[in-house]
Amino acid sequence: MIESAHHSPDDHTLVHMQRLLHFLFPLLAFSPVTAQDRPNILWLTCEDNNVNWVGCYGNPHAETPHIDQLAADGFQYMHCYANAPVCAPSRSTWITGIHALSTGTYPMRSRYPIPHETIRYYPDLLKKAGYFVGNAKKTDYNIGGRDDKSPWDTDKVDWDQLTKKEPFFMVINSTKSHESRAFGDVNQTTHSPDNVRLAKYHPDIPEIRKNYAHYHDQMKKMDADIGTALAELERHGLAENTIVIHNSDHGGVIARSKRFLFNSGTHCPLIIRIPEKFRHLRPAEPGSKIDTLVSFIDMTKTWLTLCGAETPDYLQGKVFLGPKAEKRNYHVSFRGRMDERCDNVRAIRDRKFLYIRNYMPYAPWGQHLNYLWNMRATQAWEAHHRAGKTDAVTGRFFGTKPMEELYDTSVDPDNVNNLAGNPEYANELTRLSQALDQWQLEHFDSALLPETEMVKRSEESGKTIYEVVRDPSLYNLKALQRASSMALAQDPTHLPAFYANLDAVDSGIRYWAIIGCFNLQDKVSLDTEIIKKCLADPSHHVRIMAAWILYRSGDKESAQNCWNTLLTSNSYASLKIFNIIDWIGEDTTPYREAMKACAFDHQGYVNRMQQYMGVAEAKKKRKRNKNQVSR
Repeated sequence: MIESAHHSPDDHTLVHMQRLLHFLFPLLAFSPVTAQDRPNILWLTCEDNNVNWVGCYGNPHAETPHIDQLAADGFQYMHCYANAPVCAPSRSTWITGIHALSTGTYPMRSRYPIPHETIRYYPDLLKKAGYFVGNAKKTDYNIGGRDDKSPWDTDKVDWDQLTKKEPFFMVINSTKSHESRAFGDVNQTTHSPDNVRLAKYHPDIPEIRKNYAHYHDQMKKMDADIGTALAELERHGLAENTIVIHNSDHGGVIARSKRFLFNSGTHCPLIIRIPEKFRHLRPAEPGSKIDTLVSFIDMTKTWLTLCGAETPDYLQGKVFLGPKAEKRNYHVSFRGRMDERCDNVRAIRDRKFLYIRNYMPYAPWGQHLNYLWNMRATQAWEAHHRAGKTDAVTGRFFGTKPMEELYDTSVDPDNVNNLAGNPEYANELTRLSQALDQWQLEHFDSALLPETEMVKRSEESGKTIYEVVRDPSLYNLKALQRASSMALAQDPTHLPAFYANLDAVDSGIRYWAIIGCFNLQDKVSLDTEIIKKCLADPSHHVRIMAAWILYRSGDKESAQNCWNTLLTSNSYASLKIFNIIDWIGEDTTPYREAMKACAFDHQGYVNRMQQYMGVAEAKKKRKRNKNQVSR
């Protein structure tokens, strides 16, 4: 019998499956989500530098040959931004994949707890997926309730071990570009002070040029660390199986960069090299500059996805690399308390415009910070300003802030030309402001209460801040957002509403009502009898702002009595009182005994203010918060 030229139905199915497997095999063989063949990841982090310190990002004076070569072999991301402009909240965001502003871990060196039973660190998820995980050696997650080292298999770099532990995820952090490396003698530099590119906001004076040169020296040393790690990866035969990532943990480092939400504090280098074996993950041809908007919050979810690990629903980032890449329209960053200095700022941006909202515009940008003032450039800049030698651009840092800022970063990367009051850009300002409002609601912005007011609410409820802000009965985010918006508007027609809200049950609504009154003081005549009643408010933060209103109206005695009483009784708002007294800039004699007596700790930062204001005692038993300051 002659066989039919036609296939049977089963044969059709077999042929179809064979063709499908032939098509899918390369993807299955090299996909990072398969257990058989997943990439190693070597994450080479460093500290405190923005894109302006790296050669491949356009600074002709930078000496970063190893990073530049990595960019030539890989992919250079041109729009990558940190969510926090300082290390601890930035790394808190990384380890959880949740914004530190959403967990309550945004204030510097706070270590407030999170619900660890529901939030896992990303190395936990990588280990579950079969990865060996190491971190040498920086943790600094700013989270209480768990040892920072606990999720890692090792805190050392052992290349021989790594060759036996594939797939691995290894973090190596270089400390040689840290802010502290910019301290010290700036007169013995290898890099010439003549060959530096000053930011527009820095005056061109010798000490600042020397400090730039000094930091270029440190960047060169950090770059050498990157080169050493890449050489070891190659020498051990691991390069072809390993995706290499390099970035800083936030921007910096000369004054007005680290800790601030300008480009200088958040625009970070990000370079990724993907070997041929995983070419299907490449966003373009090697050597390309990538214009995708990347937020640090995206890194956690992206690394987990590349490794085929679980990506829990609570992750707040987007995947920016590989076949599961998601589009990002906006990046959000935030600034809270920085060491001993109180502040509260948000920023949102796309690839062109940067919008900044200052919730505490009365706090100057350049308020003295003990650690930052160790730097010679900071000292010289302040002295130059006090001598009356700065102009509107170089002196603005030492003044108070506007409510809103808007910058066209495509033509103003140093962010010195505020467009917020320019009618031509009104639509951009409204668009970004509304996008920020929406982001705050979707991501549970925890900082619409003062820091210690939120801590008090958390402790009284027996819940973590993360849980409090997700419970409308404890934290009415929409109401607080409306109240804060009214307070910042400086609209005199809101004054009756502020007076009414001073009797609200929610301390947060009362707080924003008194802030609204404070912001209107130069525009309307306030009823001082209503304000005086607030000196007995259950919230200490309401009291101290009411006192400041009275101080500015001429009733200094009532204000001083309020602040001194709170300081001597170890008020939970003590740090803010110290800040206010310093911001006023007048004789501190009326407060000296009360400041000296204050024993509230606030992670050690009250003592920092006591030292700065000359009232610290060498040995004093202090009322401690649950967690202590460390650096």
